[in-house]
Amino acid sequence: MSGGAVRRVAVLGLACFAATRPVRADVLWEWNDAALAAVVGTKQLAFVQNRMMTLLDVAMYEAVNAVERRYEPYAFRTDPVPGASAEAAAAAAGRTILLALFPEQRGAWDQLYATSLARVADAQARERGVSVGERAAAAILALRANDGAEAPNSYRPTTRPGHYVPTALAVGSTWMKVKPWTLDSCDQFRPPSPPALDSRVWQRDYEEIRALGGRSSPARSASQTEAARFWTMTGPAAQWPVIRSLSAATGRSLVQNAHLLALASMAVADAYTAVFDAKYQYLFWRPVTAIRNGGGAREPLAEETMWEPLVDTPMHPEYPCAHCITAGAAAAVLEAEFGAGALPPMEMTSLTAPGVKHRWTTLRAWEEEVANARIWGGIHYRNSAEVGSAMGHRIAEWVLRKQLQPVAQR
Repeated sequence: MSGGAVRRVAVLGLACFAATRPVRADVLWEWNDAALAAVVGTKQLAFVQNRMMTLLDVAMYEAVNAVERRYEPYAFRTDPVPGASAEAAAAAAGRTILLALFPEQRGAWDQLYATSLARVADAQARERGVSVGERAAAAILALRANDGAEAPNSYRPTTRPGHYVPTALAVGSTWMKVKPWTLDSCDQFRPPSPPALDSRVWQRDYEEIRALGGRSSPARSASQTEAARFWTMTGPAAQWPVIRSLSAATGRSLVQNAHLLALASMAVADAYTAVFDAKYQYLFWRPVTAIRNGGGAREPLAEETMWEPLVDTPMHPEYPCAHCITAGAAAAVLEAEFGAGALPPMEMTSLTAPGVKHRWTTLRAWEEEVANARIWGGIHYRNSAEVGSAMGHRIAEWVLRKQLQPVAQR
């Protein structure tokens, strides 16, 4: 993809970064915008997109923090670099990561790199920053070189000889093998089993989604339909606009924002690993399967063989909700930084609902809309959404306790 094509994707595809107040120029967001345009433009799966963004954000954090020395490093330990430019370090780390991920877009990365470095007038500071940034990025790339992300899709559909089954393979079936960024293991926060099919929780969830999640449901409101389509968008584009909006608060430093981005991206990355572990552990059926088969009850619950969800069902098991766990992880990191109460308005658009803007003043309202949208879209049950959100918070709390702690200031 040419540099011009990257910029067009950024303009057309990432309008979701709109905020209710101006976002100051920030080298971190220049490189995040460019990276997100690249992963969206190449149609990577949501969890693959997040891995790429996490590589970028952790590398830029390591580079900036090596200069500023405000927090503990993740993995890159180096002697102090007096007089280095933190901005140049971030730009060099960003370029190194994106060249490794998208070498065919070198022209775009070189152009952005030149723009970033042009703001650093001191040649010696620029040179020192570039050196530390390149080394930080190389260290992160080496650390994650064999993390399991390239494992082939080994999912084997259940069938009998000669019998047709849908030929699109389920996705994410090996993602639980990806090395976590912070967790001890992918199953560390594995939830209990989904509700039994003779339980009250299952009957409640089944009836709710049957009534609200169908393609032509008369019970679903227009605003619920809009939210369902809005949140068909997945991956970093569904979380990064909120992070960006809050990180633009007056008085925040480059190293503070680098720290925030690294924590949020690692929490979301580990949430993806954990959620696919649970999904393929339990292999719980999607609403379209359950409803077309009567819900699995002894007495079928109003079997509807023609029922279809409002939005297309993702190609992986239902329980728990991945959108909910990643939103929960991001929200918990942001609440730790900015508080759980009222915040400056956060506003964004969606790649899957062009021209529609949604707005929130609390992180909880944003997180709850994401969860409800999966129910209104007909692809997740309420219990799955609740379990996913709780998992996301627990993972984020673990990340916040274990990683990138402030260093004692002398």
